[in-house]
Parts: sequence; structure tokens; C-alpha cells
Amino acid sequence: MSDFFVSCPRGLEYLLRDELLALGASTAHEALAGVAVEGGLELAYRACLHSRLASRVLWPLAAFDAADDHALYAGVKAIDWSRHLRPDGTLAVDAVVSRSQVRHNRFAAQRVKDAVVDHFREQEGRRPSVDTELPDVRLNLRLKRDRAVLSLDLSGAPLHRRGWRKGQGEAPLKENLAAAVLLRADWPRMYAEGGALVDPMCGSGTLLIEAAWMAAGIAPGLHREYFGFLGWKPHDVALWERLRAEAAAQAEEGLRALRPCLSGSDVDPRVLRLAVRNCQAAGVAGFVTLETHDIAHVPVAAAPSGLVVTNPPYGERLGERESVPALYRELGRVLRERYPGWRGAVLCGDAQQGHALGVRADKRYTLYNGMLETLLVVFDLHAADAPKAAPRPLSQGAQMLANRLQKNLRHLRKQLRREGITCYRAYDRDLPEYALAIDVYEDWLHLQEYRAPASVPEAVASARVREAVRVASEVFEVPRERIAVKQRRRGKGGARYGRMDARGEEIEVGEGGLRFLVNLTDHLDTGLFLDHRPVRAKLRELSAGHRFLNLFAYTGTASVYAAAGGATETVSVDLSFTYLDWASRNLALNGFTGHSHRLARCDAMTWLREDRSRYGLIFVDPPTFSNSRRSDDDFDVQRDHAALLAACADRLEPNGVLVFSNNFKRFRLDHEAISSRYAIEDWSAASIPSDFARRTDIHHCWLLRLR
Repeated sequence: MSDFFVSCPRGLEYLLRDELLALGASTAHEALAGVAVEGGLELAYRACLHSRLASRVLWPLAAFDAADDHALYAGVKAIDWSRHLRPDGTLAVDAVVSRSQVRHNRFAAQRVKDAVVDHFREQEGRRPSVDTELPDVRLNLRLKRDRAVLSLDLSGAPLHRRGWRKGQGEAPLKENLAAAVLLRADWPRMYAEGGALVDPMCGSGTLLIEAAWMAAGIAPGLHREYFGFLGWKPHDVALWERLRAEAAAQAEEGLRALRPCLSGSDVDPRVLRLAVRNCQAAGVAGFVTLETHDIAHVPVAAAPSGLVVTNPPYGERLGERESVPALYRELGRVLRERYPGWRGAVLCGDAQQGHALGVRADKRYTLYNGMLETLLVVFDLHAADAPKAAPRPLSQGAQMLANRLQKNLRHLRKQLRREGITCYRAYDRDLPEYALAIDVYEDWLHLQEYRAPASVPEAVASARVREAVRVASEVFEVPRERIAVKQRRRGKGGARYGRMDARGEEIEVGEGGLRFLVNLTDHLDTGLFLDHRPVRAKLRELSAGHRFLNLFAYTGTASVYAAAGGATETVSVDLSFTYLDWASRNLALNGFTGHSHRLARCDAMTWLREDRSRYGLIFVDPPTFSNSRRSDDDFDVQRDHAALLAACADRLEPNGVLVFSNNFKRFRLDHEAISSRYAIEDWSAASIPSDFARRTDIHHCWLLRLR
């Protein structure tokens, strides 16, 4: 068994995880743009052959520190390359570098190539040559924070290249993205139940061919002639031939049973001729009907149920974008009128294009076609989906709120896309009249009202909340049932929260390549503090090789991050059974179970007194005040933090680190009391994410290193 990495376009990580588990992976954990997998060489071969979603399969050869190009060169040269490549063989090197002293991808790749070549020259008196197209061995370097991971690219070339494409239109859809669209739309189930498939803007036929191969069970790598392991010395020829023979037999059987239930059309005869050639090369021409006509002349559905799926133009070219909304409106009208009872899936350029369809979406997914961000809209087609009367106009204040939300999204979008962030704060009391926070949890919204001044009548404040809900629903394209609202009302003792959409409903969201359960409706807090995103990332960075203690563990998100960062053990301590159960499920959701991940129902100070273990990393994020019935003493963070941190010092290993955070606005760290035990670094500014820039006092954070 070995750990290896399977990359994919962003947005497909969870689909790929499930696919790899179905292929036989013992464990699979999603990360940004890929999945870390545990399995043997047979599983890696199966991924190359059978994965519809993967881009590359990377088999690790070595990992080492590379603080500069000399260390990188030495680390690569130290590998016994005679085990992997013949002296007269060929190689190519790809490199991706981030936050390291070596800053350029091409330079890093050159240093890797030099090290391999020099190794052979010194050992064999001969050296391999470079072949960037079809090398015997393609190496992949990931250099992040001066840590190098060098892998063999078993795929050799991107796996979305299936081997059948004879031509393509101006904006080709990658095959693995097409497969993701079909899986999100539930095409395999619909085909099994007798449904048909129509693509009214089929272009060169990518969606049609992927749908046919999926229905017939044809391995997407079966037609490929080249893989990156074919010239690799440890390549198991017998194993690979057996797997290919099994896949070929499965494809033959699947084609015999395949129903001719797929049809496509396009307005461009030239691109339709390419679709015909591609279908022929893919071996499915006899199962696909292709016709030339525009959207207005799409025929009425010939089957009672099925999937109508398409990838219309996005209008990315100058001068084209103005005509795109009309195209989407016409597409939506035709689908509603001619495919009632069908399922629809349209890959749009953005939310505005999705809105122009005039359908109520059940699901929305952000996907990437290369570097281009797209939105997949999935919906059921009913006659009732016809556009309704125009809604009443927004008030002047509500329009200002809409403008501000759109501005915030434009400002945040680049960073969110770059870092793969799907849960974030989009609005935070930016306009005084709309005193609320709006948080995005993937395709849900969490709207929380702040305390309104006494001078604002409750009826006015409530009306503004209702306006904010409507505006947020329109701007984010989220239906009302996916907006959780927490609204204050006045009662004895002043303002307090009294109105919540209590539904008992949990949803699963992603952050940092991990998955978490959140409840947006039933409690004040959701289970995932969005402002602590950089703090959690810091814990993952610090946790490798250490035992980790999480006091006031809440829902265990910090423990999940520490486990993902390589902590040898995590211990999560909290007094609440509800939170510990939540933490247990969060850990299990990410594959962290067993004796290495313990949960303890205990008061923090009692645990520190009674536990005799030592930890390399401790995280302390206490409440401002607590008077739990399960504890004999109450807790006040300002009064008691010095004693708490002193007790933690007794549990730290030499050179251990404590990350201390709290959200009491008027908090003052007692430097005098703790500086004798700790070197103190105020990390508060660095711990506030950019989407919380308006609330720099939302929490405090220190890194305390044991002296």
C-alpha cells in the first residue's frame, strides 16, 4: 500500500473521492484540486484507466526539504534513478512552485532535470534525453513552503484526453468536466431507469460521447495509447494487460446492451461534422442521432423522461456578451415548453446567465473549464416554471444593499477562486441601515441580524431584514428555503435572539480540502467559525509529527485540521456532549477515527490537572464566560486566562507551541503573568481573513512558544 495523489479540476474533488473509493481505495481524502488516496499500484492503474474525473495520477518517489535550488538539486540527485529509468530513456519534468525560495516553475523543473541527468552521467557514463511529448518517465514536482514532493506522473498526459477526439469547436469542454456535469445531473440513474439524453447545443459532441461511454460502462482510458508508466522500469506489464482486457470485455458487453437514446444538434454544420467524426472514433456513432438546427427548432421530446444537458456559449469574446442573455432566455423557454417532466442541466458562464434561463434551480455547482469559472445549474422542467410576473421593484435602500453585495463579491471573487474558498463572509454591516452579517456556506446563506439601536422601531428593523433576505436571494441566486435567518427581538433584559429558522437540518460543507457538518438554523453558532479559517490553517501547518490537544474543542474543526496536517494524535476536550458528538462526526467525515483521535467530556482546567500527557501543540479558544452546570467553577476569560495558560505550559513538550484565541473585544493579555513561561507573538492581525477586514476585532490570537 502507498499514498498517492490524483488531481482534478477544482470543484470535482468530492465526486473524485467517491469515484476512487468505488474503484477500491481503502481511504481517500479530498484536497484542493485533487484527492489523496491510499492504495497499491493496481488501484493507481485503475484510476488511470477508469477515472472519468481525474486529470493526473501522481505516484510519489521522494519528499524532502528544499530551502534553495542547491537543496532541490541534491534531494533529486540522491534518488536511485536506475530503479525508474533506463540510461538511454527519455524524461520530462513539470513543476509547480509556491511560497518557496525557488520561485519559478521552469527553473525548478530545470534543476530537477539536471539532477536526474547528472546522476546517470556519473553512474552510467550516459544520460537520458528530454522528450516533452511522450517521455518514458514524466516527473511532477510540487514545491510548497520549501518542501518538495517529487512524483511520477503515471498518466503521462492529462487523463481528460480520452483518445477519440478528432476535432473540436472554438470553446471545447474538457471530457472530465463533461463527466462531472453528467454525474451531477444524475445521468447514470436516469439511463438505468429508461431515460434519454438530448444536447441542443452539442458542439463537437463531448457531452454526448461521455454520456454514451458512461451508460455503456466504457473505461475512459481504454482508447488511450500512451500512459506515463509504460516506460517506467517497475511497470507491471502483466497487471496492466489484465486490467485492460477486463475493461475491453466490459466495454464490448456494454455496447451490446446500449440503447440508442442520445441525440444532439447544433446550428453550425461545420462543428456538427466534427461531432460525427468524434462519435465514430469513440465507437458510439450508431447510438447517437445528430441534426443541424438552432435552438428555436429543437424538436419536442420523443421520450417521457430524460436529461437535457448542454454547454451554451458564455460570450467571453468581445462584443458577444450582450447577445448571450437573450440566447439563455430562449433556451429556457424552449426547454420548458418542449421537455416537461425532464431533468435539465446547463453549464453557464455566470449566475446572471443561469438566472436568464428562467428556471428554478435545485442545485448549483461551481466548476472550472480550464481556468474559466462556470456555474452548473441543475433543475426539473415543469410547465409551472414559466416566468412569473415581474417582482415589485426594490426600495432605494434595498437597491443600495444589492449594489454593495455585488461590489463585495467582485472584490472577493479572485481570492476565493484562487484559494478554493466556498464558505465566507460576504457582508458585515457595511450599510448602517442594514445592520446584519451575511455568510455564504456553499449554496446556502446564513443571515444574522445585529442589535438595532433603541431608536429604530422593531417593525422597521424587521422590514429591513425581510428586504435583506430578498436581496440576498436575488444576488446570490439562492432560494428562500436555503437562507437561514437569525433575527433579534426585544424581551426582558433587552435585545436577544428570538427568531430562528429552527429546522434541525445539517449540511456538509468544505474548507481547505476537508469536510464539516454545519447547522445554520438551530443555534446562534453554525459549527464552523469562518473568521478562524487562517487559525485552522496555521494549526495544520504546526501539527505535523506532534500530539495535539484541543481545549474547549467545540465541534472539533481544529482537531480535524491538526489530523490532516499530520498530528500523531488528537485529543478534543469539551464539557458539551452535543459538541463532542458533533466533533466525532466531523473527524469521521474526514476519515480520522480510532484510538489516535480521542474525545473527552471534561472541564478544561480539570483535564489539565489530571492529564499527565505532554503535547507538541495545544489550541485554546475559550468562551468569554461560562457557568456550565457540569463544572463547579465558572470561567471568565479575562480573569482566568493566565492560570489557564500556565496550566497548559505544564502539558507542553519542550519547544511546544500554544495557539491562544478568544473573541472578547476588550480582552487584554496578561503579558507579565505569562512571559516567564512563553515567548509571545501577537498573531491577531494575520489571523483575520480578508472577508472579515471590517471586523479586525472579531477575535484575538497569539502564538505562545514554551521557553
